[in-house]
Amino acid sequence: MRKRIASAGGVGVALVGVTKSFGPEAWRFAQVAGCDAVGENYAQEVVAKASEVSLSDRLPVHFIGQLQSNKIRQLVGIVDVWQSVDRLLLLKEIAKRSPQSAQVLLQVNVTSEVGKGGCLPSEVGQLIGAAQDLGIDVLGLMAVGPTNEDPIETRSTFRALRALVNEHGLRQCSMGMTGDLEIAVEEGSTMVRVGSALFGNRPSLPR
Repeated sequence: MRKRIASAGGVGVALVGVTKSFGPEAWRFAQVAGCDAVGENYAQEVVAKASEVSLSDRLPVHFIGQLQSNKIRQLVGIVDVWQSVDRLLLLKEIAKRSPQSAQVLLQVNVTSEVGKGGCLPSEVGQLIGAAQDLGIDVLGLMAVGPTNEDPIETRSTFRALRALVNEHGLRQCSMGMTGDLEIAVEEGSTMVRVGSALFGNRPSLPR
């Protein structure tokens, strides 16, 4: 995976191993595989895995799924970076529950797809200001590529996100997954979220 990132011109790009649907052993494998963090989508899974992997033995945990405010309380103390924050309500709840300054990435719906998580690009500045007022550290922005996976649209999406990161003087630009990693890195990603290329096909687990 590091070779793919390097071949696309990536230097210092963080690798988040997406371990959703896999058991707690995936957290241990991600550490051995040289990931910088693990990414999870479901609150229940995060809590279950954290109960089996001690804090000293695990990588930083990033929450990358669509976040519900009523799940934040149980995730505080486990999640190190909240990658899918897209509205003020979530910022307020994170600030209320976190024992210290929380770190977030604001998710932006750059593709304007209906039903996709993320704030509008025009809302980014307002949310950054609100987060700062609440004592939250906004590390950067995050986005998911277009559902149709068209490479031209994907590149346009990632280029737009990178421009927003630059415009607001942020540090991190989280974009790119297994299928579009190279395009993301070429367009300035500082953090990629990779699941199947590291762990194989996800098992189907009952929820």
